[in-house]
Amino acid sequence: MKYIAVFILSMVFWLLLTFSLTVPNLITGSVASALCSAFFARHYFSGVYKFIQPARYFWFMVYLAVFIVECIKANLDVAYRVLHPSMPIKPGIVKLKTTLKSDFARTLLANSITMTPGTITVDIIDDYFYIHWIYVRSEDPEEYTRMITGAFEKYIKRFAE
Repeated sequence: MKYIAVFILSMVFWLLLTFSLTVPNLITGSVASALCSAFFARHYFSGVYKFIQPARYFWFMVYLAVFIVECIKANLDVAYRVLHPSMPIKPGIVKLKTTLKSDFARTLLANSITMTPGTITVDIIDDYFYIHWIYVRSEDPEEYTRMITGAFEKYIKRFAE
């Protein structure tokens, strides 16, 4: 199953890169995808059956919409802080506990936090994320965990774990 999943992903990637459905292009893409799956499928993550579950694609699209909204809100917040005459910042590093178990889900959450303006993932140790936050709004760990990861974590659980 891993080999088929890698072949399909490679072929889709090839078609997106070339954007051509000619016979020579399809043959070249098939050969390249077969070589990729032959050499790299054994390194592919486990749980390939998740790849063919349509509900996961739905939750991924919901996650993307939530991520875009959160990024827009964070951009406006950072713009406000930069343009304000007194530049109201209260930076700090906070320690968050995550309930995500897979490495893929944790990496996705860490990247989502980092790509949101005003926060950056500094380190991940066991179940804890260390996040640099431009304006620490709360001293309560449960509250700031909800503020930073709440929107992302519940959707990542639905499609990545």
